[in-house]
Order: sequence, then C-alpha cells, then structure tokens
Amino acid sequence: MSDEKLQKVLARAGLGSRRQIEAMIAAGRVQVNGEPARVGDRVTGHEKIRVDGNLVPPDKLAGPDRRVIMYHKPVGEVTSRDDPEGRPTVFSSLPRLRAGRWISVGRLDVNTLGLLLFTNDGELANRLMHPGYRMPRRYAVRVFGEVDQAMIGRLLQGVELEDGPARFDAIEAGGAQGENQWFHVTLHEGRQREVRRLWESQGVRVSRLIRVAYGPVTLPKNLGRGEWRFLDRDAVAALCRAVELDPEQPVGKPELRRKPGRKRRPGGVRRRR
Repeated sequence: MSDEKLQKVLARAGLGSRRQIEAMIAAGRVQVNGEPARVGDRVTGHEKIRVDGNLVPPDKLAGPDRRVIMYHKPVGEVTSRDDPEGRPTVFSSLPRLRAGRWISVGRLDVNTLGLLLFTNDGELANRLMHPGYRMPRRYAVRVFGEVDQAMIGRLLQGVELEDGPARFDAIEAGGAQGENQWFHVTLHEGRQREVRRLWESQGVRVSRLIRVAYGPVTLPKNLGRGEWRFLDRDAVAALCRAVELDPEQPVGKPELRRKPGRKRRPGGVRRRR
C-alpha cells in the first residue's frame, strides 16, 4: 500500500479507534522500526510496528479483505444498530468481523423484506448508494386496488411526491389474486419508502413489498428469511466493477476517480443521461 497515517493503519488493523490510537501514540506506547512514533507519522505497512512492545502482524497492517454479505431481511427488523423501541435489528443476525464493522448498503423499512447488502468497505457502500452510479433496485410488490394501463403510464412517466418527482424505470405484471395484483418494479434510487409512496400516490395500497435484487446481486430462492450468505470473490469483483471501483483497491482507501455517471463511449463521446 502507499503511505498512510499511522493511526489510520492501526485502526484498520482493529487496535482501536483513530482517537484511541492517537492517545496511545502520544503516550509513547507505539514504536515504528524501534523509534517512538508521533501522531501524524505515515507508514507504508512494511515497517515493524509495535504497540506496548508487541509486534503488529504484517497481515493486519494490510487491512481486511473486502467482504460482502447478502441478507434476507424479514418483516419486523429495523435497519439500524440500535432501536429506541427495542425492536430486533438486522445487525444482530450478522457474523462478527475481526476488524472493522458491517455497513448496510441502503435501508429497508420495518415492513419490507428481502435483499439487504452489507460490506466492511465504506467506499464500496458509498458508491453503491450514490445516485450517480444508478444502481438498479428491483422489487416484487403486491398492491391492493385497481391498476390500469393509464396508472402504469403515469408511474413510468413520473409523479410528484412530497420530496420531488419520482418514477419507476420499469413495471412488469406478475399475476393477480383477486383484488391483489403482483408487479415487479425497478428504480435507480433509494429514497425513503419510495416504492410504497409511488403506488400510494395513485390511490392503491401496497400490501407486500420484497426487494429481490440490488445491482448485479439477486436474492437466492434458497436463502431463507433471517439468513445470510457471503458473496464469493467473483461476485464481489463484479459488484466493484459495477461502480467503477478497482476490485484490488485496498479496503478503506479510496482511489482517485472521476465523478460518477460521467462515462465515455469509445472515441471519447460522452453518454447523455
């Protein structure tokens, strides 16, 4: 890796928060190549770094591997670390990390179930949620009420919500059960309760909502509610490439990049959005 601040490297190695490590450095508890360290020192990861006399393993200095989990969120769980009402949270079901913490890629409200992605890489999470990368979210939705082609046309064209215009990018019929009808809808942003609010703007009620895909990741049919699964290396790499992130880029170290959404066609012609 290129040189980084010592406190950042040690925090990534799981030895404490950056503030805690700065205090350790100031107290003389950290040495680099046998010399007392100072706050702000930069290291490459090839040095011999000791904390309280104990050598920090070189593999820890390189940072953790990039991990991504797909989780089948059930109804009733909240997408937060703590809940004032004492409801169960999605984080309580996830495996522990030796270093770092899980970051949720977006949210699902308490009454929505389906695919949630988690990663230990903040840069990857930020890009997957950034509207400039236009990550498609696909949902199966059951609505109660009459739906006609005129309504579908309005939802595809765009309607005005309280926080601005919104629309679906695609709507596919999924079957009817009496007054309940199933649809598959796709949109490229993640505003709060957006799928529900779009349908409710047309006077119909959403009675069931399931996220079935996020970008290139699809919820497996054999992944039960409340269960999680690690993405394999190839799937993680595909997810990185979908947001223009080098799969070999170290976790926690952002790379220089152009603004999202400013892709170029061959020959240097910009693609209009």
